[in-house]
Formats: sequence, structure tokens, C-alpha cells
Amino acid sequence: MKLVLLTVATAKEPWSEEAARLYTQKISHFNSFEILNLKPKKSSREDAQAKKKAESELILTSLTKDDVVIVFDERGRSLNSREFSKKIENVLSSSKKRAVFIVGGAYGVSEEVRLRAQEIISLSPMVMNHLLAQTVVLEQVYRAFTIIRGLPYHNS
Repeated sequence: MKLVLLTVATAKEPWSEEAARLYTQKISHFNSFEILNLKPKKSSREDAQAKKKAESELILTSLTKDDVVIVFDERGRSLNSREFSKKIENVLSSSKKRAVFIVGGAYGVSEEVRLRAQEIISLSPMVMNHLLAQTVVLEQVYRAFTIIRGLPYHNS
């Protein structure tokens, strides 16, 4: 199964690009993995609903009907790292070809994207910038693989 981190990229920062490169390399030792940064059309911040709708449509067109979809959203379910690793393990044992982790844009994702997801997970009850959220997801996916493999990275 291929794992994909799908993001709506509206900004770039050298630190996040370096973290993405580093964690992609680490995760790829365990499983096929890629980051897909979707580039939304430029739009005004004044129309948040239209921006969220356009970004969500872009996300939905990037998914296949057979994808396992996990959305990260502050209104999602809280999991600790061990629970998240079990979620990854279950996804990997499914007969699906691809699992897609979604980090939305500044205004989150539409209800259509949320309904398409098999799971909605909160990284924190606090709202965070999408670059930071992406980095947290990458670290937690890597941590999940180290837990699954029994490697000395996670301390609990």
C-alpha cells in the first residue's frame, strides 16, 4: 500500500521543506510514501467559504473511490501515538492500494471532504498553521512505523 500526505500548499518555508524531505526519507524505509502538495488558485482571504470550497474540490478530485482517507482537523478524534500506530497498522492490512492523509488549507476542509474520510483525527485542539500540521503528521507517521516495528524511538 502506498501512503500519501496530501496538502493544500499556499506557502513555503525552508524549515518545513527540510522536515518534509527528512521524514519522507525516513518513512520511505518502511513503506512507499509521497507528499502531494496541491496548488490552489489564488483567491481573496475575504471569501473564506469560497476558498475552502475550491480547495476541497481540488482535494476530492485527487482521491480515488478506493482510497482510505484520513483527515486531520482540530475537531477530530484525539489519539495518542500508540493508538495512531494501530490505526496505521489496520490501514496497512486492508486490501486498499492507497491511504491518503489530508491536511487542509487555512480554513480547513469542506463537509464533503470530511464525509469522504474514514477517520478524522485531531493533532491538537489548538489550530495550527498547515506547514506545522504537515510536519506533525510526518513525525507521527514515522513514529507509528517505529512503534509497529518495535524500534527504540517512541518512549511510553
